[in-house]
Amino acid sequence: MRTVGTVSRGVRCPVLKEGDDLVKIVTDAIVEMGKEQNITFHEKDVVAVTEAVVARTQGNYATVDQIAADAKAKFGTSEIALTFPIMSRNRIAICLKGIARAFDKVYLLMSYPSDEVGNHLFDEDLLDEKGVNPYSDVLDEKQYRELFGYVKHPFTGVDYVEYYKELFNGENCEVEFIFANDCRAALKKCKNVLCCDIHTRERSKRRLLAAGAEKVLTLADICNAPVNGSGFNRQYGLYGSNKATEEKVKLFPADPEKFVSALHDSLEKATGVDMNCMVYGDGAFKDPVGKIWELADPVVSPAYTERLKGTPNELKLKYLADNDLKDLTGEALTKAMKERIAAKGTESLKGNMASQGTTPRQLTDLLGSLADLTSGSGDKGTPIVFIQGYFDTYAEQ
Repeated sequence: MRTVGTVSRGVRCPVLKEGDDLVKIVTDAIVEMGKEQNITFHEKDVVAVTEAVVARTQGNYATVDQIAADAKAKFGTSEIALTFPIMSRNRIAICLKGIARAFDKVYLLMSYPSDEVGNHLFDEDLLDEKGVNPYSDVLDEKQYRELFGYVKHPFTGVDYVEYYKELFNGENCEVEFIFANDCRAALKKCKNVLCCDIHTRERSKRRLLAAGAEKVLTLADICNAPVNGSGFNRQYGLYGSNKATEEKVKLFPADPEKFVSALHDSLEKATGVDMNCMVYGDGAFKDPVGKIWELADPVVSPAYTERLKGTPNELKLKYLADNDLKDLTGEALTKAMKERIAAKGTESLKGNMASQGTTPRQLTDLLGSLADLTSGSGDKGTPIVFIQGYFDTYAEQ
């Protein structure tokens, strides 16, 4: 029996800039890694590339002025309400700067005690201490300060209410805060709403329209087409964007399917192997200490090759060992376990007790999370991740 199962490798490449031939650079890096590490390539291998370098080499950027022009044109009003922007200087601040530049006044609805990805405005235990019900109580800025004071985020050292207030005022835009967890609270102030929430945006839009809103857009509607020469993302607009400079954001990759297809063909030509390819962004996992859910992108993977569709179809080895095969040990147990795995075939194991506890998530979410953890978000310099053995089972040599 071989001793190694899944292996995830971060692959280094040159620092990438706009206009670089990313398909060639990734292909060359994988080929050189194979030579350096004496790797034999297989069809089940996965080559994952971070969305950041895909968008950067595409030059998929938008400026604050371009964001402002699009938001202003699409609403045609001087005031709007914003629902549930996450608390992030990197993810949303520059987008908010563009929105502030487009309007005279903004009603900013913030969820509490945390945003949708787990960034806390304050410790949730204060809700009990202060007798506040976050499901029903709607607070203004004065009430919020009287109850919870001036709290700085433990990781960033930022009071996000003050930070966002200064951001809007810096663009000569008046901002009025609303603290609530029902998006419809914004309609008491304004009937034109831009939903900034990520994973709940469609529900928010539906509820707002049903409650009498006049116009409701989401961040997916802003920069979803070129604006005065800007980059764009047809499906996600400003979602998935990151701060590039104080006046510019890098958008989620445009047409990443084309890149994945081209990379697949290039790798097959260079290696002779039909490997899997994908683009990945944030991993879908939650930090148990900071309580932050990492997924600030709209999806983990915006593009991938066909064989990566679907969910795992696995047996739980410890369940079989403790139940069906509990009377076996040693080589007999190993042999029986391999036989059970080999016999499962391709039929779905959904509802089978022997599969309980296996992870019912999309393969691309699992692989993208593995890739994100492998590459990190700092100075490792490995925007390419090469994964082997992920689809191998205990029954395979």
